[in-house]
Amino acid sequence: MCGITGYVETQGFDSGKAEATICQMAAKLAHRGPDDSGHWIDVDHGVVLGHRRLAVVELSEAGRQPMASASGRYVMVFNGEIYDHDALRAAVRPAPAWRGRSDTESLLAGFEAFGIAATFARSTGMFAAAVWDREARRLTLARDRLGEKPLYYGWQGSTFLFGSELKALAAHPDFQGRVDDPALAAYLKYGYVPAPLSIYDGIRKLLPGTTLTLAPAQRQVDLVPDAYWSLAAVAERGAERPFLGSDDEAVSELERLMETAIRGQLMSDVPLGAFLSGGIDSSAVVALMQRVGGSPVRTFTIGFSEAAFDESRAARDVAHHLGTHHSELLVTPAEALEVIPRLPTIYDEPFGDASAIPTWLLAGLARREVTVALSGDGGDELFAGYGRYRRTSRLWSRVASLPPLGRRAGSLLLSAVPDALIQRGMMRYSVGDFPHLFSDRVRGFRTAFAADQVDALYDVRVSNWPDPASVLKTTAVSGTAYAASTPFPRAQPTERMMGFDTLSYLPDDVLVKVDRAAMAHSLETRVPLLDHRIVEFAWSLPHRFKVRDGEAKWLLKRVLHRHVPPYLVDRPKQGFGVPIHQWLRGPLRTWAEDLLATDALERRGPFRAAPIRELWQQHLAGRADWQHRLWPVLMYQEWDRARRG
Repeated sequence: MCGITGYVETQGFDSGKAEATICQMAAKLAHRGPDDSGHWIDVDHGVVLGHRRLAVVELSEAGRQPMASASGRYVMVFNGEIYDHDALRAAVRPAPAWRGRSDTESLLAGFEAFGIAATFARSTGMFAAAVWDREARRLTLARDRLGEKPLYYGWQGSTFLFGSELKALAAHPDFQGRVDDPALAAYLKYGYVPAPLSIYDGIRKLLPGTTLTLAPAQRQVDLVPDAYWSLAAVAERGAERPFLGSDDEAVSELERLMETAIRGQLMSDVPLGAFLSGGIDSSAVVALMQRVGGSPVRTFTIGFSEAAFDESRAARDVAHHLGTHHSELLVTPAEALEVIPRLPTIYDEPFGDASAIPTWLLAGLARREVTVALSGDGGDELFAGYGRYRRTSRLWSRVASLPPLGRRAGSLLLSAVPDALIQRGMMRYSVGDFPHLFSDRVRGFRTAFAADQVDALYDVRVSNWPDPASVLKTTAVSGTAYAASTPFPRAQPTERMMGFDTLSYLPDDVLVKVDRAAMAHSLETRVPLLDHRIVEFAWSLPHRFKVRDGEAKWLLKRVLHRHVPPYLVDRPKQGFGVPIHQWLRGPLRTWAEDLLATDALERRGPFRAAPIRELWQQHLAGRADWQHRLWPVLMYQEWDRARRG
C-alpha cells in the first residue's frame, strides 16, 4: 500500500521548481507510505510523478517507485496489490530479466506485452496507478474494479493534478480549492460525496473499473474514463447465464472462491491480521483465513460501554471458537470524542459517516501488531444483508399494486403530515434508541406513493436530507439524486438497490472510511469479498440464494456455518457505530452548538440556519432524533473550519 501523486503542466513548466513541488505533494501522503519516497520528472513534457511507499511485498530496493519498465517506455507510480501477479509474469513472453518480486514490476512487463488497460483487466487486485508512456506521450490513470483504492484528478488552470488523497493535490501551487456546489448538495443528501464528484470544483474521483488517458500535447480538458470492467455488464451476464446448481453446489462454489481470494490476499512479507466484529462477513473471512493459512490469525475488535454498540463479546466468542490470537479494546466515550477533530484531515472532504470514529480506533489497535489487515466489507452489498433492502422491497410491493388514483391520493395525504409530527408520534411507541427508523419508515411510505419505480423510493431511504436545496443558500443545486444510477434492467428491486450501493455507497462511503482510517495509521487493508470473481458469482445467483424465508445473506451464512456454530453468529445486525444521538445531547453539545450557531451556519457557512436550528432544538429537547441530518452538517462545518485554519 502506498500513496501516489503527480501533475502535468502544459504551459510554463518550471523544471527548477518541479522537484520541490512534487516532494511537497508526496510529503502530504507520508502516512500512506512511511518507508520510502521517490519522484520522477520528464522535463521535456512537463510530467512529474511522486510516490510514498509502505513496504509490504518485496521490501528491498527492487520495489522502489517510481519504477520504469525494462525497456524504459513506461514509468509508473502504483498504490495497491496485485494478488495474482505471478500468473501475469508467467504469461509475459519473452520473459524479462526480473529485478525483484514486486507486483509493480510485473505490471510494467504486462504493459509492454499486452498494453495498459488489457493488463489491468487480466489482473486481480486493488489498486490506483498512474502510468506515463514515454513513447506515445500519454498519461494513464487506472483504478481497481470495485474502488478499494482512491484516485483524484482534475485540471486546475493549465495544470493537471492527480493523487491518492486531496491533500496531495492541495499542496500544488495551482490548486484552487473552490467548493463545488453540486458536490456539497450531494454530500448533504447522502453523507458522502459520490463519484465522480469531489468536494472541490474541477477535481473528480476516477470511477472504479476505469482508466483515463491524457495526452498533454493535445491539452484535453473534457476527459472521459474508459471502462475495462462494468458491474452493469456483470449483472447482465448473470441474468443471461444464471447459476443453475443445487444449494450444496452453491455453498461449495462460494467457499472455493472465498478460499482462492483469501489465499491470494495472504501475500505479504510483513505481519498480517484481520478485523473481526463477530458478524457474518468478518467471521467468514477470518474462518477461511485460519483454514487457508494454517496458523492462528491475529484478530482485532473494539467495543463500547453502550450495549447497543458493543460487538466485542460476539467477536470474542468467534475468536475463541476459531482459536485466533485476539486483541480487543474497550473504548470510552472520551477516547472516541478525541477522534472527531482529526476527521477533516484524515478524509480531506466532509464525511458524514460517524462510524469513521470506531474504524479509526480499530485500525490503530491493529497497527500495533500488523501492517496488513483483511476486512469483511462487501458482504451486505453482494448478498442482500442490509435490512433496508427488505423493508424497501416490502413497501414497494404493497404500493406498486395500488391503482394510480389511489397512489396519488395517498401521496397527497401523507405529504401533509410534517416530519416532526411523525417523529414525535413514532417515538411514543418506539423501543430502544433508534426512533428515527420508525419515522423513516413512514416518510418512506409517503415517498413510495409518488414513486414510479423502486429506485426513487430507495434514493429517499438512503438520504439524510432528501431535499438538500431546502437548507443551502446556493441556487445551483436541486433535490434530485446525485449518486450512481442503477443500470440493471433485468434486476428485481432488491438487486437494483444492491447495485446502487455497490456503485456508490460501497466505494464512496464504506471503502473511503476504511482506507483513510487505516492509512492514517499506515495500515494496509484488503477486502476478500470484493474479489471480482466473487462479485461476478454473486450476481449470477438467483435471489433465493441471497434471501430465503426472510433470512438475508443465506448463502454466505451457509459457508460460515461449515466453520462456526450458527448460535455464535446468527444474531441481529448491529452495524459499526457510536451513540452520536446521545453524545450530541451530552459531551458533544457545546462543540455542536458552536458549529450550529446561526452566525456559523449563514455568515461563515453555506447553510440556511432556520431549518437546521429547528432540528437542533428538537433533538436537544428529546422530541426527535435528527442525528442523521445534523451529523453531516456538523462534519461539513468542522471540515470547513479546518481548511480555513
